[in-house]
Amino acid sequence: MAGWKSEALFKKSKEIMPGGVNSPVRAFQAVNQTPVFIDRAKGSKIYDVDGNEYIDYVCSWGPGILGHADRRVTSAVKETCDKGLTFGAPTEKEYILASLIQELVPSMEMLRLVNSGTEAVMSAIRAARGFTRRDKIIKFRGCYHGHSDGLLVKAGSGALTQSVPDSLGVPRGCTESTLVAEYNDISSVKSIFEEHGNEIAAVIVEPVAANMGVVPPVPGFLEGLREITKQYKSLLVFDEVITGFRLAKGGAQEYFGIVPDITVLGKIAGGGMPLAVYGGRRDVMEMVAPLGGVYQAGTLSGNPVAVTAGIETLKILKEDKGIYNKIEENTTKTRLAAEKAFGSSVCVNQTGSLMSLFFTEEKVTSYTTAVSSDTEKYKMYFAYMLKSGIYIAPSQFEAMFISAAHTNEDIERTCETIKQAAEVLKSYTCM
Repeated sequence: MAGWKSEALFKKSKEIMPGGVNSPVRAFQAVNQTPVFIDRAKGSKIYDVDGNEYIDYVCSWGPGILGHADRRVTSAVKETCDKGLTFGAPTEKEYILASLIQELVPSMEMLRLVNSGTEAVMSAIRAARGFTRRDKIIKFRGCYHGHSDGLLVKAGSGALTQSVPDSLGVPRGCTESTLVAEYNDISSVKSIFEEHGNEIAAVIVEPVAANMGVVPPVPGFLEGLREITKQYKSLLVFDEVITGFRLAKGGAQEYFGIVPDITVLGKIAGGGMPLAVYGGRRDVMEMVAPLGGVYQAGTLSGNPVAVTAGIETLKILKEDKGIYNKIEENTTKTRLAAEKAFGSSVCVNQTGSLMSLFFTEEKVTSYTTAVSSDTEKYKMYFAYMLKSGIYIAPSQFEAMFISAAHTNEDIERTCETIKQAAEVLKSYTCM
């Protein structure tokens, strides 16, 4: 639970920042708690302003695959800072990072560095529309692609072919060209293509949905998207902001063996600094200015500090032969512990080092099944874990991230705490 310093900081922050935070999930509204304010972090641990230590499974929502404040990364960043923070001009480091990304993700024949996942997705969609000369795109209910106007939508009454804005301040006209299908339901995609096929520029998807909780693709789903987009000469866009460099060195496209036309990367690509990437087929990316008529620019894009963090992080991932096996094994141990502790009362989804525990007896394969889970039980689960020094996502519909910094002791303690949480919740529900 938040201590008095966090309470005081939150109270003051709410006076000058919406909800007291700079990103909504940080406000802990989903669990009806005051957020803990973090002072510092190292390895697998974070420490709040009240001096409490937590084993961290949020990992800054994914970037912390090496854990916090890895000395190999921070030392290089500090050295770069001494040379200047940003120039608004090309640097050799931009080329080095781009080359490293291209080596690890070969489908990105040409790429552009930007500052955030939202910016990268927005730019990728613009490039897809410019290349195909088509306006409509398909996204999936429950998949999050940042907060640009055209992608903040959910299914309306015409679930497959109409979308309405999912936020105030978004004009209806911004979302009229965004069509919404059901994740893991290829038939819903086929229905849209049958009606709008020659108008659809692209299909954008999280290859593993991780913003409604972790929902892996069912067999044949990603393959079906690849096939139907080729059939209609549309582009397939993988939003790998979360899965990129997490499931494998080459991301989800390596993990599942599916090659998209455009890829969006973020989080790990910047080593924890503000950096994201979009890129793909050369003929598509040659549409981007100054080569083509698709305009996109950014003063801080490719700034040397963020680029340095990305380079050092990706070099470590490239050279460490056992890192992905280690983090997946530790995630599997955690999943098995949760399944044993809670039994059939939960569904635990895992892909690689991504995991979510849903309080539902139903198998979670879609947005509909995800939101059917018991969020009140999750609140109690979250509260127990936080009180016990385990920091997990303050929302049922976020992922749990395992890092290379998590030790065997961390995992054992976490598994034991999950077991204790299950016993507490069972006794509570039996009262």
